[in-house]
Amino acid sequence: MMWSSRLGKHPLSLTARVMAFVALAIGLSLLVIGYLVDNAVKRHFAEQDADELEVMTRAVDRALRKTGDGSSHLGEALSHAISGHHGVYFQVWDKEKRLIYGPSANDFAKPINTFAPVSSIQVGNVYHWQGDGKTYRGTITQTQVGGQEYYIVTAIDMDAHIQFLENFRRSLWLIMLLAGMVTLLAAWYGVHQGHAPLRGLSEAMREIQADRLHVRLDSEAVPGELQNLVSSFNFMLGRLEDSFARLSHFSADIAHELRTPLTNIITQTQVVLGKSRSLVEYRELHYSNLEELERLAKMVNDMLWLAQSEHGLLKPVWESLGMAQEVRKLFDFFEALAEEKHIQLMLEGQAPKIKGDRAMLRRAMSNLLSNAIRHSPEGESVKVRLDVSDEGQVLLSVQNTGPEIPAEHLPRIFDRFYRVDPSRQRQSEGAGLGLAIVKSIVEAHYGSIDVSSDYGMTSFSICFPQAAINWDCEEGALP
Repeated sequence: MMWSSRLGKHPLSLTARVMAFVALAIGLSLLVIGYLVDNAVKRHFAEQDADELEVMTRAVDRALRKTGDGSSHLGEALSHAISGHHGVYFQVWDKEKRLIYGPSANDFAKPINTFAPVSSIQVGNVYHWQGDGKTYRGTITQTQVGGQEYYIVTAIDMDAHIQFLENFRRSLWLIMLLAGMVTLLAAWYGVHQGHAPLRGLSEAMREIQADRLHVRLDSEAVPGELQNLVSSFNFMLGRLEDSFARLSHFSADIAHELRTPLTNIITQTQVVLGKSRSLVEYRELHYSNLEELERLAKMVNDMLWLAQSEHGLLKPVWESLGMAQEVRKLFDFFEALAEEKHIQLMLEGQAPKIKGDRAMLRRAMSNLLSNAIRHSPEGESVKVRLDVSDEGQVLLSVQNTGPEIPAEHLPRIFDRFYRVDPSRQRQSEGAGLGLAIVKSIVEAHYGSIDVSSDYGMTSFSICFPQAAINWDCEEGALP
């Protein structure tokens, strides 16, 4: 149960939450303890009084039996029946409920006419009544002596007990209140001290700046309950450090990629404007500048496309696509480039139709085919293979022979502006965004892409989920 304060829309502090639960637990515990102690004391008095009433009743009964059938010695015998007891009273009544013996100042006519006699005196059948401004606990028994029936009423004045219980309750609740306050204070101090590691972590986290993302907190220096928190924070720092490094590299790559064509444009323009040129030379300058500007425009468009894709602004237009048919159409487009390098384009395998965005998937496969043709030696082949996995997933791979990609470069092959060989001419290599776009498109279709390069063969493998095969395109989104 989450407790929160609506004041200022701020949740309750951890200390306040713990103290609220502790106060509730202590309060309930003290109430239960007080109730049980009070009942135990009252029952103790009740048992004590019941025992005393039983002793008194037996003494009066013995006195009655010694007098026989109620001779003139009855009063004298009863007067000595009970001695050494304080605050106790008894009366003897005959069968017609007439007072035979007992102080007339204690009017027990009401209980004798109200309550029924008991056969044995126990805590559960002791009566309570008030009379003469006092509260009595007593009992009524019936006995038969010499053919005569008598009622014996024994009672104890409870005022002393009541006064004691009132004083006891006041003392008990005062002690419990003080005990509760001391316990709450100790609990608050314990919670405050228990949060000391959290305060230490907060101070350590506050010291971490952008230039100190390499710092990691020591999970062994905190209590076990906080070790997962520290581990998660360190993991987050690792991701932030990696993202920050990627962003720094990305910014540097952008600056470098933009600087090269801009420098070319500025240099060529300065050279041409250095002296008068012919119309043909001016036209060649414009053509050269146009190539650089087109390169800049493509780079900017690719970067904008990736940014929109990362923020979920590009929504695929789902339709049923036959991958074999789409690959053949791309082969027709790349046929001239392949023939120029004497490279054969091959399609193998079959696969069921999938749901996807035609333009996006063509762009992804075009980037892979262009990459494969560019890095394949003359006279070799580029192979596209379609297949279905055991789990029912559609698999598409683009394979080409040629120089292997070193293993240390494979994890970053899909990063923006990343090149395996930075020394290559960037004009021929492109801006380094093609594979990043391919990965973004595949992930937009809920698929995955992987690359392997060994034994003179490089293969880019795309896996489309089974849901992409059976999904109804009229629904508008993959399940």
